[in-house]
Amino acid sequence: MLRIPDLGRDFMEWFSKNLPYLLAGVSVGGQYALIAIGYTMVYGILRLINFAHGDIFMIAGLIMIYASASMPMYVSIPLVLIATVILGFLIERVAYKPLRSAPRMSVMISAIGVSYLLQNLALYITGGLAQQYPAIPWISDTIQVFGASTKRVTVITPVLTIVLVIILVALIKYTKIGMAMRAAAKDFETSQLMGIKINSVISMTFIIGSFLAAVGSLLFFTNYTGVTPTVGAMPGLKAFVAAVFGGIGSIPGAVIGAFIIGICENIIKGMGWTTFSDAFTFALLIIVLIAKPTGLFGEKATDKV
Repeated sequence: MLRIPDLGRDFMEWFSKNLPYLLAGVSVGGQYALIAIGYTMVYGILRLINFAHGDIFMIAGLIMIYASASMPMYVSIPLVLIATVILGFLIERVAYKPLRSAPRMSVMISAIGVSYLLQNLALYITGGLAQQYPAIPWISDTIQVFGASTKRVTVITPVLTIVLVIILVALIKYTKIGMAMRAAAKDFETSQLMGIKINSVISMTFIIGSFLAAVGSLLFFTNYTGVTPTVGAMPGLKAFVAAVFGGIGSIPGAVIGAFIIGICENIIKGMGWTTFSDAFTFALLIIVLIAKPTGLFGEKATDKV
């Protein structure tokens, strides 16, 4: 007997089967977005890819592990955020500020050097052994969402990401430092001539990026609890891909790109192709850049004559 397909029932079966992967994709996408914003903001002003950004994310995870071992959680979490912000500020002042007028290649090499410095520092401290991330009360609890079991952090992540992005966009649009950031991103040299304190603007950019990376680490390591010296490399790289995918220099583009990558990556895993999930991310980037070299929301570059 010929079976007439029931599209509604088939969709519900597919949805219930893949719901855990969709939830995980949205959650990971939000975490990538928080890291990607740091890449896109720094590039928007300095035209610099901060290769150490993923390692700042990793260091935030280690700070949380060691802080929570000797302090209560309500002290450890603010300490992680503050320490990560200070680390980002110091990296900018020590490794990037002295090279402000140097060729761009020199700054890029400095960024790579900082990345390896942080990784080797973490290797020395941990002995190369994976450290277990502590369970954060409430957000680490298991809940049911439409019949699927997941951690509460999975639901919290996209909401918190959207709230933080809205606050950031409002800060950039309506505050004095935000207007200075937009001016510096539009024309760095002219902004200096107009009296904008470029050093303050750049420092604030690194502070915001480091803060968001620290929040991303709290969310990410709640799900993926093993912290190693190289654990920041792949999330950092995927966040960079998300920033390029959405149009580097565009905050909404970085966020949307991160969510697309996170969801697609986890759907690929749900189809049983876990081995190819990372490869798919980079293949998707290549396809998008071939079709639209500036990314989905990137502005077309214009050369000054």
